[in-house]
Amino acid sequence: MPERIVVALGGNALQSQDSPPTAQAQLEVVSQTCEHIAELSARGYEMAVVHGNGPQVGRILLASETARDVVPPMPFDVCGAMSQGYIGYHIQQCLRYSLRQRGKGYPVVTVATQVVVDRRDPAFQSPTKPIGPFYTAQEAQTLQAEKGYAMREDAGRGWRRVVPSPRPQRIVEIDAIRLLWDHAIVVACGGGGIPVEQLPDGHLQGVAAVIDKDFAAELLAEEVGADVLLILTEVEKVAVRFGTPEQRDLSSLTVGEAARYAEAGEFGVGSMLPKVEAAMRFVRSGPGRKAIITSLDRCLEAMEGRTGTVFTAD
Repeated sequence: MPERIVVALGGNALQSQDSPPTAQAQLEVVSQTCEHIAELSARGYEMAVVHGNGPQVGRILLASETARDVVPPMPFDVCGAMSQGYIGYHIQQCLRYSLRQRGKGYPVVTVATQVVVDRRDPAFQSPTKPIGPFYTAQEAQTLQAEKGYAMREDAGRGWRRVVPSPRPQRIVEIDAIRLLWDHAIVVACGGGGIPVEQLPDGHLQGVAAVIDKDFAAELLAEEVGADVLLILTEVEKVAVRFGTPEQRDLSSLTVGEAARYAEAGEFGVGSMLPKVEAAMRFVRSGPGRKAIITSLDRCLEAMEGRTGTVFTAD
C-alpha cells in the first residue's frame, strides 16, 4: 500500500525574496515547487498539500484597506479565503502540468477549507503570526501608531504586522477531503485554513486570525491517516545553536529529545518552533507515524531517508 503523506509548503515554496511580490513571480516559483511535488507523486506517494499564506493574505488585506474609500474593505477571514483561492489555483495549474510531463494525469483540486478555532485560545490575547510585507523600524512605529497594528521584528529581516494564531481544533471539510483522497491530489487547509468559530446554534463565523499552516497540516495528517508529515522549509535539517559557529544539524530526533531542545529555547518562536511542535504532535498521534523537516529541493531524498531531520517516537 502506498505511503500517505501530507506535505506542508513553507513560504519559500511560493515566493522568492529575490523577485517582486507579483502574481507572475509567484507563479514562476510555484512552477518550480510543483516539479518536486510531482516527482514525489510519480514515485508512488499518495498526498495532500498544505501551504502558507502569510505574505499573500497580508497584501490582500493591505490592498483592501488602501482602497477603502473606493470599495468596502474585506474582512480578514474573507481575505484568507481569497488567498486560498489564488494560491490553490497556481498550484493546481503548475502541478497538473508537472504531472503530465511525467505521464501522470492525476487530477489536482483545491478545497476551500474552514478550520474551527476556539475564541478562548490565549493566542487572541498575544498576536504572533507575521503577515504581509516587511517594514523598517520607523515604518512599523508609524503603522502601530496610526492603524493600531501589532508589529514585531521578524528574524532580522525587518518588521511585520502580527495577528493572532490560534491552534486548529477541527477541519470542517474533512469528510470531503477524505472522499477526494483516492481520486485526486488535494490542496487543503491553505494558509492554515480559514479560521472560523462555531456559534451555539451550530453556525460558523469567520474570525480575524491566521492559523499556522504546520499545525493545520499536522491535524490534516492525523485526520486522513497519513504515514508521514513532510514539512518543507528553507533549511535541509533542523539545527541547534542555529546561526552560530557551534551550529549542529540534526539527522534524527526522538520526541523526547525535540521537547528538551524546544524547552531550552533552541528553536525560533516564529520560525522553526511551530514546525518542531507540529512534528512532535504528529508522531505522538499514533504508532508508526513519523515526521520529516527538510528543504523543498531535498524532499525526495528525505523521503528516501538520505537527508532531512526525521522525528520518531521515544
